[in-house]
Amino acid sequence: MMFFVPFHSGPGPGVTSTVMNMSTSASVPAGPEAPHGTVTDRLVEANARYAASFTDPGMDARPVLQVAVVACMDARLDLHAALGLQLGDCHTIRNAGGVVTDDVIRSLTISQRKLGTRSVVLIHHTGCGLESLTEDFRSELEMEVGQRPAWAVEAFRDVDQDVRQSMRRVRTSPFLLHTDDVRGFVFDVKTGLLREVDPA
Repeated sequence: MMFFVPFHSGPGPGVTSTVMNMSTSASVPAGPEAPHGTVTDRLVEANARYAASFTDPGMDARPVLQVAVVACMDARLDLHAALGLQLGDCHTIRNAGGVVTDDVIRSLTISQRKLGTRSVVLIHHTGCGLESLTEDFRSELEMEVGQRPAWAVEAFRDVDQDVRQSMRRVRTSPFLLHTDDVRGFVFDVKTGLLREVDPA
């Protein structure tokens, strides 16, 4: 089954045809010549401009669409634009790979039991950095810092299979109240389209 959602109708200002040359409003020159200090300084300045015209939307913490989206932290994924979402529509939970870890289950449990969500959408993507890692990364960190991380890398080679694993982890969690509407997708970073993954 294919599920298509338009990502962007066309390139916006400052966006070129390749990912490598893409620029964003947060891009600043590195080093002491940067006109606005650090990247964080620039973000704080942007927030001041945002707050100057901000008005309280009058929402509470419960997502309007009663859905939680679990996705990769990759900077190329503009989830609200890609899914046609507005402020207040959903809970968004992101991590490296968009994999369902214990902490994701924690967030989903709170989302469902205390804030009313019922549906779960899982989104991996093409060209994910976790496809080039292995669990050896933990050993490398242990050699460098003298302590082995308690967390797993959650690296994978087959993105579809990893989406299926994430769906199984959600559906089998004893802490989640609603596991009947759990669907998984792969987002194509070149086309902006979602492809649904068969859970079987």
